[in-house]
Amino acid sequence: MTIANSYTLAELMIVAAAEAWRGGGEVLATGIGPLPRIAAGLAKLTFAPQILMTDGEAFLVEDPVPIGPRGEYTPKHSGWMPYHRVFDNVWSGRRHAMVTPVQLDRWGQGNIAALGNPRKPKVQLLGVRGFPGNSINHRNSMLIPNHSRRAFVEGEVDVIASVGYGDKHWPEGTRRPPVDIGIVVTNLCVMDFKGPDNAARVVSLHPGVALEAVQEATGFPLLSDPVPAVTTPPSKEDLAIVGKLDPHNIRATVIKDNPPGNGV
Repeated sequence: MTIANSYTLAELMIVAAAEAWRGGGEVLATGIGPLPRIAAGLAKLTFAPQILMTDGEAFLVEDPVPIGPRGEYTPKHSGWMPYHRVFDNVWSGRRHAMVTPVQLDRWGQGNIAALGNPRKPKVQLLGVRGFPGNSINHRNSMLIPNHSRRAFVEGEVDVIASVGYGDKHWPEGTRRPPVDIGIVVTNLCVMDFKGPDNAARVVSLHPGVALEAVQEATGFPLLSDPVPAVTTPPSKEDLAIVGKLDPHNIRATVIKDNPPGNGV
């Protein structure tokens, strides 16, 4: 494997996000948003060929479908995956989605529903949709492209759309279902919630990013090793696959100004 000399921050994040599916077995991989979608395809074409992917409609594919206009590209179907079969995977825990909440809190609770007071929100978003059931039925990782205190909030998210590790909203005498949050990839670092009492911790810093900058951009305390790891950069092979999965370079539009990924 040859490390690439030149790559963008979005490409670094794609490679980091692909690691969410390493060692997870045969699960339905769902990437929501351009970078997670490309990341799932990269994982399947490199170290996780056993994961299942769909064409975004009703069929399984072994060759991940490129994002954007398909032109003359025709998906190579390998099986049937209508909506009810997707739910069979969801309810049985055989799915690993990478989701893109607009807010995340110390307990791993995510918000895609609205910003501000839910009774009179400042911004109305998607609504909670399938987040509550997904968050208690199968593993979820996350990708947040702008790491800031607006995204990683102090206190709780405005609307709890996905269940996290918090217990206070569960009725007395009930037990919170198990929650499995994988990794959280941002434009600054890779995080998880595997510290004591599910505390958030920094797994790796992107090249050129200081731990102090990550903490300043986060509304709750972060744990970290004294010398955090550095996020592994893409290889030339990774970038070739990413280019195949994103032939229209949609990834360049996700992070403002499409900055380089090496911190220079």
